[in-house]
Amino acid sequence: MRAVTPRGALFFLVAVTLGLSGCASGGGGGSGGGTAARRGSSTRIVEEELQTVTQLDVYSAIQRLRPTWLRTRTGGEPMAHVDGNIVGTAQALRSVRAADTQEIQFMSATDATTRFGTNYLNGVILVTTRR
Repeated sequence: MRAVTPRGALFFLVAVTLGLSGCASGGGGGSGGGTAARRGSSTRIVEEELQTVTQLDVYSAIQRLRPTWLRTRTGGEPMAHVDGNIVGTAQALRSVRAADTQEIQFMSATDATTRFGTNYLNGVILVTTRR
């Protein structure tokens, strides 16, 4: 039997620690069909989520699924685009049915200003309908 040197033991300990920390940071990337598979990100509402609120308009769906999109530091509302067309502020989304919507995306004020220019101090909500 071979004796373990302090240097070998240290190497083994570091290797095991790195291996375990890699396993712990996983976050469940499998395709088990859980909540993460049905839910979009914090900046996106996907079609599967919208199926739970088909009876609502898009504004009410956002209030239920991502209410922080409608709360801004300045107290104003984000702008709204439907299929690439400006429709006004988020209140205009009351006229769009969630059942007719494929995806909703939120862009922060910084990202919206970079993409669309000024006048997006509260961000923008981009709605893609089913065509």
